Amino acid sequence: MANQAKKEAVQTQAAPKKVVKQEPAKPSWEIKDRTYLLKSSFTPLTSTLPSRHSSRFPLLWFDEKTGEQKEIRYATNQNSPLVEDQKGESTLGHIVFRDGVLFVPKQQQNLQKLLSIYHPALNVKYQEFSKVEEATDDLVYLEMEIEALNAAKSMEVDQAEAILRVEIGSEVSKMTSREIKRDLLMFAKNNPGLFIDLANDENVQLRNFAVKAVEADIIKLSDDQRTFVWSSNGKKLITVPFDEHPYSAMAAYFKTDEGLEVFRSIEKKFI
Repeated sequence: MANQAKKEAVQTQAAPKKVVKQEPAKPSWEIKDRTYLLKSSFTPLTSTLPSRHSSRFPLLWFDEKTGEQKEIRYATNQNSPLVEDQKGESTLGHIVFRDGVLFVPKQQQNLQKLLSIYHPALNVKYQEFSKVEEATDDLVYLEMEIEALNAAKSMEVDQAEAILRVEIGSEVSKMTSREIKRDLLMFAKNNPGLFIDLANDENVQLRNFAVKAVEADIIKLSDDQRTFVWSSNGKKLITVPFDEHPYSAMAAYFKTDEGLEVFRSIEKKFI
């Protein structure tokens, strides 16, 4: 029995280990057509990127593996955008965006790699177009738009008026409740981000309250926009701090103990 156990142990130790087959790593660079877009909102008819290194427009790429700066340039007859990898005579090319767009077919791998990997203006002056990123951005925007529209639909008229006053000013005082509701929904649809910010800003309603108090001649704002006073007796309420919007200052004042009493007094006069 002992000999049998010893024999089995030896066979076990001698048995070859199972080799796990490793899948080959997927290539990090995809061969495909690529499109590049200028980041500026202003898109000239043509815009040219530097395509070779010069003292005026340094075109260098830092290789983290070697810790070296490497010169790059666009040569139409070379496979690599790195100057050290280019052999023989090089034919320099131009990099031109037309109407803010540059399409580079998959056959021009040297230019694609220069623009997608090496060029220092990447994500500064221009960016590579990505359908996935665009779809993600569209989805985020659509979700924000739905959130804004739902909030606008259920919003009370007073808060709706306060938000619209930020957008269109005193004209909101002349609008009917249905016009306010309509314009609020349009505002939420066209600018959902700003709408949500305003809907969550408690100062918006306080600023609107101050504006309505001035329009109702309960309080007055001086011609120089520096002082709020009671209309009835001219007694000063606050002096607006330098470089601050008067109605923002009044909204902040309403949050103080003294300002809360003034707020309640004005509120009674509206009734």
